[in-house]
Amino acid sequence: MIVYLSFGCSNNYYNVPRETFEKKAKILGVAPIFVDPESDIRHPEKEALVNLIKEQNRKNEKELVARLKKTGTFFSVRLLDDDADKLYNNIMFRRERRDDASVVYNKYFFKLPELKELVTRNGLDAVMFTVVSGLTRQDTVRSSNLVSYLECDYNFLVMTSQILDADGNILWEFPNFRENSPSLPAFFPLQYPDFDEAKANETEKVDVKFKTIPGITRALNKVRRFYPPREDTGIQRICIHFRRHGGTA
Repeated sequence: MIVYLSFGCSNNYYNVPRETFEKKAKILGVAPIFVDPESDIRHPEKEALVNLIKEQNRKNEKELVARLKKTGTFFSVRLLDDDADKLYNNIMFRRERRDDASVVYNKYFFKLPELKELVTRNGLDAVMFTVVSGLTRQDTVRSSNLVSYLECDYNFLVMTSQILDADGNILWEFPNFRENSPSLPAFFPLQYPDFDEAKANETEKVDVKFKTIPGITRALNKVRRFYPPREDTGIQRICIHFRRHGGTA
């Protein structure tokens, strides 16, 4: 989970024909990964959590760029040196909570003049924006023994991503509803049902609790330690996608 963009192995994440994408996105700029602090992040230590995710993002951006280069899909890929917070505040227009094809996610829209200026100033064909945001959605979580489960609303961190040209055309995005079975796996679940506490107190009522900041930090660092063997990490999957759908690497 260097950057948990679970892009999967769908048949088509392009919004334009693959040949058109290859012509329009030869020189790709990768914006620093954004965090949307105004999204539905309900953690009681929200500020600490946002700062933690920003720190993780800075560690992951160069890895994302390196792996995109190795796909062979693009002539050039480079990380933009803009400050993430300043760029986000300058270029982000609005956010929409969407529920499309039973997929709940946050869709982002960007200011066209600022987008065009960014692409032109950096000599790009297209730019990739990736946003970490919070949302609450229904899910089913099972206990460690897989016997008990609790279906209710949980607070998650999710990642969405788009590649746009200077005119604001979305050439590629995740999630994408051109695929047969769209989905948006969570980047990180912020809550968990405490089955052990319920069992210890001989009650059927299971409390849903937030993970602690130290616990979230350990979880993220643990996954980084085991990378790259896991093929379901975000960077691995996005690059698998580009290799299978137009890359030469």
